[in-house]
Amino acid sequence: MAEAQLFVSQDEFTCSVCLDTLTDPVSIPCGHNFCLKCLMDYWDQSQVCSCPQCRENFTTRPALRRNNLLNEVIKKLKKTKLSSPPALPSQNYAGPGDVECDFCTGKKFRAVKSCLTCPASYCQTHLQPHNKVDALKHHKLVDPDSNLKENLCEKHQKSRELFCKTDEMCICVMCGMTEHKSHEKVELETERQEKEKQLGATLSDIKRRLEEREKTLKEMRRAMDEMKIYVERDVEENEKSFTALIQCIEEAHRKLTERIREQEKREMEKTEVVMEQLEKEIEELKRREAELKELSETKDHLHFLQTFSSRCVLPVDGDSLSFTVTTDFSSEGLRKELSGLTKSLEKISQGDITKRTPPGKCECLVTLCLLLKPMRRTRVTIRGH
Repeated sequence: MAEAQLFVSQDEFTCSVCLDTLTDPVSIPCGHNFCLKCLMDYWDQSQVCSCPQCRENFTTRPALRRNNLLNEVIKKLKKTKLSSPPALPSQNYAGPGDVECDFCTGKKFRAVKSCLTCPASYCQTHLQPHNKVDALKHHKLVDPDSNLKENLCEKHQKSRELFCKTDEMCICVMCGMTEHKSHEKVELETERQEKEKQLGATLSDIKRRLEEREKTLKEMRRAMDEMKIYVERDVEENEKSFTALIQCIEEAHRKLTERIREQEKREMEKTEVVMEQLEKEIEELKRREAELKELSETKDHLHFLQTFSSRCVLPVDGDSLSFTVTTDFSSEGLRKELSGLTKSLEKISQGDITKRTPPGKCECLVTLCLLLKPMRRTRVTIRGH
């Protein structure tokens, strides 16, 4: 009698630990089969005795019995080559920065999901029980997370899936049933949505402040440029006026120029202090904005909520600053006086100076040049918000 054709899937003869065809297969009480060596190595490395595939825990290590029927089928399969196992699903080995599968032995595959309930990370192959076994389907799967162990509740070793609004902290379900029993609790996602609204408002406020500070800084720079133009204009006009005068007037001109430059220096120094403070505030606000944007983009709810309170606080606003920029260091009246003095000197130069110049004339000219009228000022006020 002809032997019946045998059509099988490789999954039926693959060890979920080594991902290879079963060798010396043994069965455990939950019904799953593994290579004897793979199962023994897995239990020796684990703190609890459980099924590597369905995660069922055993109070004592079960006695292992060789699955003779399965062993014979595998032998016939290899001998007769009635079917060839399909290739394993395309998977990538874990590289730098990747989360490794907790169940791969030897060189580990990259995890595609992490289970908050287990907690453990799984490659595509070892994740299959979570998609097929009813007891595992309700587990909470998330994107691969390398900090699963660190994110467990220290007291109950359970995943922190709740947020206690009363104490402003992340807790596990057991915490919610004990010390946080009477507190207001919500899921992490719900609390994050609420916090993101606050974060959005804070970012809007930072953006508004940045715009105000940058506008003020721009106005101050414009005022400084205008002041420099006025200074250069005054220096040029005074230069033209004093070139026609004698040494006494040139001395007066020198002193006036020195006064203008000294005043410019003082104005520059005062302005630079305010500008430096504004630039520091802008730098701090931009840094805070970048941190909050980075925080808003993180997928780690726990990290988001733990760092939210410390980061979503605006820096203390500075006091209002009032600063006056001087843009005119001389006056129209002074220029008229100098023009009149030049004409007088021209008339005097045409005659006998010793007869027409009153005693102390040069001293009077010097004194007159140093009597400056009140300077024109441009006021720029910086107010904190």
